[in-house]
Amino acid sequence: MGSACVKVTKYFLFLFNLLFFILGAVILGFGVWILADKSSFISVLPSSSSLNTGAYVFLGVGVVTMLMGFLGCVGAVNEVRCLLGLYFAFLLVILIAQVAAGVLFYFNMGKLKQEMGSIVSELIQNYNGSREDSLQEAWDYVQAQVKCCGWTTFYNWANNTELMSRTNVTYPCSCERSGEEDVNFSVKKGFCQAPHNRTQSGNDPEDWPVYQEGCMEKVQAWLQENLGVILGVCVGVAVIELLGMLLSLCLCRHIHSEDYSKVPKY
Repeated sequence: MGSACVKVTKYFLFLFNLLFFILGAVILGFGVWILADKSSFISVLPSSSSLNTGAYVFLGVGVVTMLMGFLGCVGAVNEVRCLLGLYFAFLLVILIAQVAAGVLFYFNMGKLKQEMGSIVSELIQNYNGSREDSLQEAWDYVQAQVKCCGWTTFYNWANNTELMSRTNVTYPCSCERSGEEDVNFSVKKGFCQAPHNRTQSGNDPEDWPVYQEGCMEKVQAWLQENLGVILGVCVGVAVIELLGMLLSLCLCRHIHSEDYSKVPKY
């Protein structure tokens, strides 16, 4: 009966670690996505210390999680106590690191929002319609995709000196309001002139045919939604980690002899 329990525990531990390995790859993918995404507002925040720190934490935790998942599989199948003990210790470290990452994101949400606001405001103020810039292109994509203009309101664009120096009705092209759904989605860049201009003393934002809603609320909702998914995955991984720690302890207690000949040699 004891031998049967050891076998059941061993293969359950193997299955848990296989799933653990896969979820570690998911966490690693989240970290890579945060750093490499060039098609959303994430690419507008390269200087956000909070976001980058969290991304690197996810990268580190993901890599170590995958390594420990592999280590747990080998230790369970070959019943090597030293590997199981090492697996348990590192699993505990990973769990603490994940809790620290979650706390970091939770307590820095306000700081992250402030960083987003200052970075986007500076980007809008220094936007140059004739210059090729990856950050400008990323923000154009956000405004066109989310159908918004500016950060808190479209009036944020009134802080752009080049735009407000125009005598005709000129506005950010990516903010242009469309009356129907565009099947072939494309992002307009730079500044556009209204087709029917009237003589006036300056460029009045009230005359711009643009979306009047700012991007702040929509972007923050998008960020909060995706962080919820990330934290949800982390909670799932934490549950598997606790089960893996429990099973590794049970298996260690029933392995009485250390047989290193069971360790596969490559």
